[in-house]
Amino acid sequence: MARQTAPHTGTPRAAPSGPDAPHRPVAPGAAASLARCRDLVEPALRKAVRGLHPVPCRIASHAFGWCEPDGTPSAGGGGKGVRPALVVLAAEAVGARAEVAVPGAVAIELIHTFSLMHDDIMDGDGRRRNRDSAWKAFGTGPALLAGDALFALGVRTLAEVGGARGAEAVRQLTATLEELVHGQADDEAFETRPWTGPNAVGLGEYRAMADRKTGALLGCATALGPVLAGAPSPLTAALTRAGRQWGLAFQAIDDVLGIWGEPSVTGKPVHSDLRRAKKTLPLLGAMTMDPAFGARLERLIDEGDLADDACLRQVADLVEKSGGRAYALREARARVAAAREHLRAVPLAAAAVDELLALSQLFLDRRV
Repeated sequence: MARQTAPHTGTPRAAPSGPDAPHRPVAPGAAASLARCRDLVEPALRKAVRGLHPVPCRIASHAFGWCEPDGTPSAGGGGKGVRPALVVLAAEAVGARAEVAVPGAVAIELIHTFSLMHDDIMDGDGRRRNRDSAWKAFGTGPALLAGDALFALGVRTLAEVGGARGAEAVRQLTATLEELVHGQADDEAFETRPWTGPNAVGLGEYRAMADRKTGALLGCATALGPVLAGAPSPLTAALTRAGRQWGLAFQAIDDVLGIWGEPSVTGKPVHSDLRRAKKTLPLLGAMTMDPAFGARLERLIDEGDLADDACLRQVADLVEKSGGRAYALREARARVAAAREHLRAVPLAAAAVDELLALSQLFLDRRV
C-alpha cells in the first residue's frame, strides 16, 4: 500500500445548503470525481448485469437508467453514482490504487439498486428518478425477482475477490444487509405507532432506524475500498464512521424532500411521506421544538384526510412553523460536520479526502 500523507486539515468553504438553497449543478470538483469514478466502475457494472438472465437483466438495466422498458437504449442515465464513488475514493484515501476498489463499487451499486427496487414496491412508489419504477414498468413479481438477482450478484461479486480481503468484504456487506432489513422493518413498524404517549416514536429510536436503514449502506461503501486495499483497521473504522454520518445526513434531507420536495424534481408526489403518516425527522424534530405540536398534529390527522391535498398542506405548514424543517436541516449539517472530523482524526491521503468532502456536500444540496 502506498505511503499515506499527513492528516487532512482543510475546511471547505461554507455555502448555502439544503432544500432552501438555490438549485445549482454539482460543484465542479464533485462532478469530476463522480465522472472519473463512473468511468472506472460502470464498464464492470454493466458486464456483471449482462451476466444475468435476460428478464432481470432488462429490468435492472432499466433501473440503472441504461434502457427503456422495451430494451431501447436510454438517452438519459440513472443516479449520480455517489456510492460507488465513495468506495473508490475511500480506497484512494488509504493510499491504494482506484482499481482495487472496483469489485466493492460494483457490489455496493448492485445492492443499492436492489434496495430501491424493493423499497418502491413496499412504499407503492410508481416513480423513481422521473421514470416508472421497476414494478410499475414490469410488474411486481418480475421487479422482485430482478431485485433478488441484484442482491445475489452483489454478494457474488465480492466473494469472487477471494482471499482474506474478499472474505472480509463479504462479511461487511452481509452485516450491512442485516442492518438494512432491521432498519426498514423499524421504519415500517413506526407507521402504526402513535404520535404521542408512552408508545410514541422517540428521536433516539428514529436515529437508530436511520443509521441502519441508510447509514449502514454508506458506511459499507466507505469501508469496502479500504478493506479490499488491506488498510489498517483504524483507517477503515474512521472512514466507516464518516460514511455512516453521511448516511444520517442523507436520510435527514430525504425526510425533508418527502414533505416539501418538488414533484417535477423528485419524481414523487408532494407530501408523499405525510400521506403515509411516516415518522420522519421534521415531524419528530417539531415535537422537540414545540411541545404542543404532537397534540395539534394528532387532531389535524383525526379531523382531516391524509388523502386530501388541503389537509396535507395544513400539516406541512404546521411542521414548518413548529421548527421541524429547520431542525432536520441542522441535523444534516451537523452529521456532515461530524463526518469531516472523523476523516481529520486519522492519517489519510489529503487529495482523496478533499474529494470525499466535496461529494459530502451533495448530501446537503441534493434535490432528488
